[in-house]
Amino acid sequence: MSWNPALDPDCPTGDAVDAIETLIVPRARDLGDFEVRRALPSPKRQMVGPFIFFDQMGPAEFVTGQGIDVRPHPHIGLSTVTYLYKGKFHHRDSLGTDQWIEPGAVNLMTAGHGVTHSERVDGDMLANPYALFGIQTWIALPKDKEDTPADFVHAPKDTLPILEGEGKKLRLILGDAYGTRSPVETPSEMFYLDALLEGGAKLPLPDNHEDRGAYVVEGEITIAGQTFTPGQMMVFRPGDKISMTAGPLGARVMLLGGATLEGPRHIWWNFVASSQERIDAAKEAWRAGDWEHGRFQLPPTDNAEFIPLPER
Repeated sequence: MSWNPALDPDCPTGDAVDAIETLIVPRARDLGDFEVRRALPSPKRQMVGPFIFFDQMGPAEFVTGQGIDVRPHPHIGLSTVTYLYKGKFHHRDSLGTDQWIEPGAVNLMTAGHGVTHSERVDGDMLANPYALFGIQTWIALPKDKEDTPADFVHAPKDTLPILEGEGKKLRLILGDAYGTRSPVETPSEMFYLDALLEGGAKLPLPDNHEDRGAYVVEGEITIAGQTFTPGQMMVFRPGDKISMTAGPLGARVMLLGGATLEGPRHIWWNFVASSQERIDAAKEAWRAGDWEHGRFQLPPTDNAEFIPLPER
């Protein structure tokens, strides 16, 4: 579903404007059946708060018999967050988790020392055409949590706080914002929101976090006289009072950020770490393929195949 940022480093970006510290225009990649747009990491910004990876998946329409089919692969040093607007797919991991990812729910998989998972559409889903649209992010772990045991948390849609009024409907996915906190425990201070805005609605950014960003999913928004359209991520200067206004047809925006980490991270394939040595150790463990006694195991209900370690 994703591609290796270390193998594809070029990403077009815009210049900082007015209240915007950084404007990121995601690079697009056609993965065969659908398009992915990656906003993070980018040359100007590796992270926004602890968010180190931000992919828009779709929107895509799949015909009968086609769909997401990502074989088991490993992660270290991060938490993955999958949030869907449309469609669903099947998550299986080496913890034994067997969970369908559905719209509006939170699915937080923390790799820590190491986890393996697959993402597929299978069973009855392949019998009919279907749509897929969503966001997948990675959260880099603080140094003191890089080697924690793997974990998976699923929070259904109806357990997440909703803030509503004055033409705005916000679902708090992770962390805290606007005096409300998500029930999902996170590895560090952060916020992550899905904001639906009616035409002309105004939304101030949370002011209780060091690092803040916004990604336009649908419609358009205006900030300090500048208009931003789908597929653009804006990163704001710490401490600035920022407010956005939805265009006449409304907008959907993802808000994200939080406390910055102790320093930058190394990224290679699906691995994130505070040192190159940690990356190298994970590479050797996956290459060894000792699923019974080694660092990585395959999902017990999806262990017939896996993605080999890239050659570079």
